[in-house]
Amino acid sequence: MYSREYATITKRAISFTIDDLLVSFLFIIIYYNNIVELNSQESMVSFILENSWVLLLLKVIYHTFFIAYSGATIGKYFMKIRAINEESGENLSWSSALIRALVRVLGESLFYFTFLFAFIDKRRQTLHDKIAKCVVIDA
Repeated sequence: MYSREYATITKRAISFTIDDLLVSFLFIIIYYNNIVELNSQESMVSFILENSWVLLLLKVIYHTFFIAYSGATIGKYFMKIRAINEESGENLSWSSALIRALVRVLGESLFYFTFLFAFIDKRRQTLHDKIAKCVVIDA
């Protein structure tokens, strides 16, 4: 097992917020022309519901790419933390990063259920970390 200082929940929460803001901003850029034409709250809600799958797909692609490529999303980079394989200490494989991203997005959809595991785990692993066999450490 790889021994390093595990990232604090505060660092992980700030990283999460940065990443979600970036992905949301990308979604807005992609759909900017459609968004500015929305003229009521009902049309905005309808638009978001119809296109929520795009936001979820963007999140999966974003997290898979950055975690597999460098071990850190942009939010993790700014918070100086990394997601690594719990056994080898290396970056996650593309398949492990994809599984982690998919379970992460599922957890968000289920009222952040998978994130709650970090509060009771000594290594601060979320359920998506456990399934992908990774830990988040200080870089």
